[in-house]
Amino acid sequence: MTTTLDATLPARGWKYWTVPDLVTVDGLETAYRRSGPGETVVYLHGAGNTRAWLPFHAALAAGHDVIAPEHPGYGDTGRPPHFDSWEDWILHYDGFFRALGLGRFHLVGNSLGGMLAAKLAITYPERFKSVTLVNPLGLRLPGEPLRNLYRWDENETDEAYFNGRRDRYTDLLVQEGTPDDDVQAYKEATSTALLYWNPRYDRKLDQRLPRVTAPFLSIGVDDDRVIGNAMARRYAELVPNGRYTRVRGRAGEPSSHMVFLEQPEDTAAAIAEHIRASS
Repeated sequence: MTTTLDATLPARGWKYWTVPDLVTVDGLETAYRRSGPGETVVYLHGAGNTRAWLPFHAALAAGHDVIAPEHPGYGDTGRPPHFDSWEDWILHYDGFFRALGLGRFHLVGNSLGGMLAAKLAITYPERFKSVTLVNPLGLRLPGEPLRNLYRWDENETDEAYFNGRRDRYTDLLVQEGTPDDDVQAYKEATSTALLYWNPRYDRKLDQRLPRVTAPFLSIGVDDDRVIGNAMARRYAELVPNGRYTRVRGRAGEPSSHMVFLEQPEDTAAAIAEHIRASS
């Protein structure tokens, strides 16, 4: 059963707010947004950038039926007390797909959502028409320093995620502009820590990624200061017939980990090209 949140949430005024729908998944009311024509694409967000229908979503939905759920513990989806492992999120999404009556569809995951998408594709390899990861986390790479995101201060975080350009994207990042933003960020950071605090990789992904059978694309950037530039390439190497591409920066500036915010049309175009080739 699907309902809207109109009756339970006040109107919100930030720029990219849209009213989400709710679907009950194993007793958990799960918020999601859906728009667009064409083949169905489920997009799994990273460790933030929730409670909005962003330019990236709109660009991808120009030619696809895009479903953008909010993970348990993120956005307007609560996190049950027993949710404390990747398996809980994986089983939740199995229920979410069934609750929406989805057959085979295209799966896209960004950053932390990329790692989640990889785990879903490993667990349910026949379910997806294609899989696309954008700057995915999760592998342990010999010789590549494992960056500790939890030790960065605010300035270091801004520098790493946006390559020093965060101040250009205030309209995408600031919502209430009040302490509510900090409360929401803390809530989501708590959920992220349950998944990614220690270790910040899955040592079994290398052995399990060959289970992925859907056409697979891993998208990287010019200068990823969060996970490094080898991670996205390595994902593509580990999946049989996996491909790698890069969304390049513009105006002489290297693309960053937050490329889906900085270059939404280019990122959506790379995903759409892979979907077309896989259909």
